[in-house]
Amino acid sequence: MREQFTSQLKEAMKAGQKRRVDTIRMITAALKDRDIEARGQGKTISDEDILGLLQKMVKSRQESQEIYEKAGRPELATQEAEEITIIQGFLPQQLSEAEVEQAIGEAIAETGAVSIKDMGKVVGALKGKYAGRMDFGKASALVKSKLGA
Repeated sequence: MREQFTSQLKEAMKAGQKRRVDTIRMITAALKDRDIEARGQGKTISDEDILGLLQKMVKSRQESQEIYEKAGRPELATQEAEEITIIQGFLPQQLSEAEVEQAIGEAIAETGAVSIKDMGKVVGALKGKYAGRMDFGKASALVKSKLGA
């Protein structure tokens, strides 16, 4: 994925796409911060970790976009929307609601989950298989409802 960021950055610079250049630079800066943090703990950053980072960046921008819209700042809301689109371009295709439901059902069956106490196992299994492809906040709520909490 790191090579993808580098090549996309070069293409955006050649094409003069300022917003795209700024957004990709922001991604690489966040990634470098994460690398430094991981190095301190003796770890390395995997592509899964990068996907998680990108998802957090999207969620942060969505929250900011809402705030700007409520505050009557459409130019800033538009900027956040553009950044969201660019970041999402690096994420794999998101699962549909039906696919998320099916994945949760399969994860519950695989882990043998029967109660809310098993929720961690189910969410862990989902994160292992579907990192970057679903919103785990929503998925957790669905798992919770299916396990009867």
